[in-house]
Amino acid sequence: MRVLYWGTYDTGKPRNRILLHGLREAGVEVAEIHHDVWGGVEDKSQLRNLPIKILYFIKTALAYPILIWRFLREKHIDVVVVGYLGQLDVIVIRPFAKLRGIPVCWDVFISLYDTVVADRCLLARRNPLAWMLYGWEWLASRCCDLVVMDTKAHCAYFAQLYRLDPGKTAAIPVGAEPEHFPPSTQQPPKDTAFSNERPLRVLFYGQFIPLHGIETIVEAARQLADEPIEWTIIGTGQEQTKIDAILHHHRLERVHRILWVAYDQLHEHIDRADICLGIFGTSGKAGRVIPNKVFQGLMVGKPLITRDSAAIRELVDEKMRGVYLVPAGDAPALARAISMAYLLPKPLVEPAEMVIIQRRIAPRAIGNNFKEILDGLMSRR
Repeated sequence: MRVLYWGTYDTGKPRNRILLHGLREAGVEVAEIHHDVWGGVEDKSQLRNLPIKILYFIKTALAYPILIWRFLREKHIDVVVVGYLGQLDVIVIRPFAKLRGIPVCWDVFISLYDTVVADRCLLARRNPLAWMLYGWEWLASRCCDLVVMDTKAHCAYFAQLYRLDPGKTAAIPVGAEPEHFPPSTQQPPKDTAFSNERPLRVLFYGQFIPLHGIETIVEAARQLADEPIEWTIIGTGQEQTKIDAILHHHRLERVHRILWVAYDQLHEHIDRADICLGIFGTSGKAGRVIPNKVFQGLMVGKPLITRDSAAIRELVDEKMRGVYLVPAGDAPALARAISMAYLLPKPLVEPAEMVIIQRRIAPRAIGNNFKEILDGLMSRR
């Protein structure tokens, strides 16, 4: 099989790198026709300045003639894959792929409409721009032969939202990059003997967006303010002003705020932590996705506490030692789960179970999964 990754996909996102790496590890020949548009832009929803939006539109528009020309000259293509962020790419490539009789697989990964309108509430549902965004994504979903997302729950939602045949969707987990997140070298204190001299270290990192439920984390920290727990919260974003105001109001001395950490330095913070936190948001999207930080913490081998959801249960069993699920938005439940960490007389992680998970989320396993899905797409042609 020869796969062509085509478009303006964002190589700064682990999702695209893992899928590319995974396919190659699975023995698939992968060619790339790519133009970098999104370099340096971490949170695309924050591109609100009109001149900046116009600049990115121009950069994208100028890229397409070259991308199309290179596609028409490329030989021996079995499948075209449009990576994230590909809502416009998939519309552009469709007529040219159809002309050559080549199926198109679109890794949606994240729905723009769901993110901007339903989850982050940056646009009201009745706003004409929200209607345009819905129409754009509706059209994009019909310009491909297969839609790929990160969980089965996410696939079901997207198929319902845009009235797609469920058979047109497939789920591929996000996974993690082991070269950036190798196994931890740190050993927790024996018998979980945490104290003021060696506090329990709890880590959260990510964008300050509603999906992450950071206010729930801060409230749990407030409830445990007198316990020997050291909190590190890393990130910026939409809710940063609100969260920092809450932290300032409660004067939580054990909460350390870091605005930004480079991707290749995240492992240092994860390695130092005793517990990594996932997401706790109450939105529908928060229940359909498993974010990068969950996979990255598991790849390092750290205990994880995150919200319970249909999505997370696709990855882990609730009985697995090392992953602790709590109700969404429930700060007392989060506080109790963290408290258990230094009260339990046994290790928080079962190494054998963690190794099984790590193998499932490694690029090779992700690539094998993707290869099977693409084989199925080709067999239906």
